[in-house]
Amino acid sequence: MTETTIEKPGARQSADTAREIARRRTFAIISHPDAGKTTLTEKFLLYGGAVQLAGSVTARKNQRATTSDWMELEKQRGISVSSTVLQFEYGGCVVNLLDTPGHKDFSEDTYRVLTAVDAAVMVIDAGKGIEAQTLKLFEVCRRRGVPIFTFMNKLDRPARPPLELLDELEKVLEIHALPLNWPLGSGPDFRGIFDREKNEVHLFERTPGGAYRAPEEVSGIDDAAVQNAMAPDVYAQFREEIGLLEGAGTAFDLDEVRAGKVTPVFFGSAMNNFGVDFLLQRFLTLAPPPTPRRSGEQLVAPDAAGFSAFVFKIQANMDPKHRDHAAFMRIVS
Repeated sequence: MTETTIEKPGARQSADTAREIARRRTFAIISHPDAGKTTLTEKFLLYGGAVQLAGSVTARKNQRATTSDWMELEKQRGISVSSTVLQFEYGGCVVNLLDTPGHKDFSEDTYRVLTAVDAAVMVIDAGKGIEAQTLKLFEVCRRRGVPIFTFMNKLDRPARPPLELLDELEKVLEIHALPLNWPLGSGPDFRGIFDREKNEVHLFERTPGGAYRAPEEVSGIDDAAVQNAMAPDVYAQFREEIGLLEGAGTAFDLDEVRAGKVTPVFFGSAMNNFGVDFLLQRFLTLAPPPTPRRSGEQLVAPDAAGFSAFVFKIQANMDPKHRDHAAFMRIVS
């Protein structure tokens, strides 16, 4: 006689809900103006498969002039694009990328957006290091317990020594910095990144204007292709730096990352698509899914019974043809 399992009412729904919660990643990109936030946003779209050609989403100084661009993108790619939130799917995750206003003067909008995220990607110009607005946004995230992932950008231009950048992160921000990849040179000598976990070198080819995914070749650290890609002195310095990192022997601890005590560090160039895919894949693996939110004296879990949410931004006049108002909500449960 075949035994039949009777599923309790709501059991399947609970399993489906748990699965959907687990695959959500909601985050913001924080940076000083011109560090590369908008470019990295475009390249996340490119590597996430939401667009085939980077440049479809650009800096929006004139809000009204770009409204039709959002609508066209939504229609063609099945994604949600606005000046406040961008949503697409990648690697089994539903990615919600919230925009932080890029102007120098902070407003309540900036702070409210950061109340709605579960993590943040901090973009730093590798030629300049930590700048004023980056520091302010970092402190906001720290006060809210938001995990920080650091992207050292613009390695295609002359950059400060990577060890010096790590040292600045730890001294100025008082957070432990753990690099998950390492650059092969900088400026005209920048050739790719080294994956420390897999002990692999990713050599990249530049694409015209960085509009397409950068072709890459994966090699071992001792392969001739890697040595031939760099000048002997650049390769020697790269090997010396890798040796210093390995000698430090710092172990990766995901709990420390999600607690905001450790920032994983990634090197690359958003403009040339170097290291963007690596960053996106690792970030979605390591960043936390939705967690319980405090409401008064209690915590509201993502799987709590009943709908709950909070509005973190109200935006008006997104379409010049209408007197529209849109409220952006972060769903809590």
